[in-house]
Amino acid sequence: MVKITAAQVNELRKKTGAGMMDCKKALVEAEGDFDKAIEILRKKGQKIAEKRADRDSSEGAVIAKVNDAANKGVIVSLNCETDFVAKNESYVAMARKMAEVALDTASKEEFLAAEFEAGMTVQEKLTEQTGVIGEKIEIGGFETLEAPFVGSYIHGNKIGALVGLSNSIDEAAQVSKNISMQVASMGATTLSYKDFDPAYVASETEARIAVIEKENIELGRLGKTLKNVPQYISRMQLTDEVLAAAKANIEAQLKSEGKPEQIWDKIVPGKLERFISDNTTLDQEQCLLDQNFIMDEKQSVADYVASKGDVDVTGFKRVSLS
Repeated sequence: MVKITAAQVNELRKKTGAGMMDCKKALVEAEGDFDKAIEILRKKGQKIAEKRADRDSSEGAVIAKVNDAANKGVIVSLNCETDFVAKNESYVAMARKMAEVALDTASKEEFLAAEFEAGMTVQEKLTEQTGVIGEKIEIGGFETLEAPFVGSYIHGNKIGALVGLSNSIDEAAQVSKNISMQVASMGATTLSYKDFDPAYVASETEARIAVIEKENIELGRLGKTLKNVPQYISRMQLTDEVLAAAKANIEAQLKSEGKPEQIWDKIVPGKLERFISDNTTLDQEQCLLDQNFIMDEKQSVADYVASKGDVDVTGFKRVSLS
């Protein structure tokens, strides 16, 4: 029987991250052959991975990295089963290293096949660590973004966001971070209402009206105040004709209330803005530029960007564990 030294066990442990006893058993089985011992640990990881394939891996670490020279950013989520593992420093360090590898890849498939360390791909490392840790370890989210300037924000290693800007202005780092925080916090799905498919907006309008009308039946039965049923839900629907009609209705209301016509110009703009706000709920929920800016809700994200000069938001990405 080949004698296994503590130095050999320690070397294998540093290489794989496996426990001392697992490393010793692998070396004994491999009769001291280091490479064979690594293969034994990998096979153990494969077996555990197969057994835990149907487990929920909703915990983990989300990491964002930006390569300024390449004008590129990436977000990767390294998922596991428990918060206990997710908070481990070595686990987060592994996630950071994987994000560094991801910067040189263009797709999740390419990333998984990329070399993580000598002789081991990212996918093989995931399998190995599943065996080492004893939990399902996998890449949950993978997003890349390229732009003249890319900024990022990570919230508690749980949510990550990237934002691309059209120019590298003096305040680019802060502006992109602020907007990335908006993306992480408010979960926009598209840049502007202009990106919506009209058919989607029409279908969503019908669905939302139906929900509110159903709720109003119950509210009416209980004698409670009914909810306002919107005519529209997106700026896409607010044509010049619709806005002209809304303005005429506001003026007619002011006249019926006996408000002097000479002060209408002080009242109408505010009421018209309220009409637009009440009838663009879909935009406010899903469109980044049309959302109220979280740092100053008196302005939209688009207004905030416009205040920074010659710069536009070209795109964004978001990855969340939940």
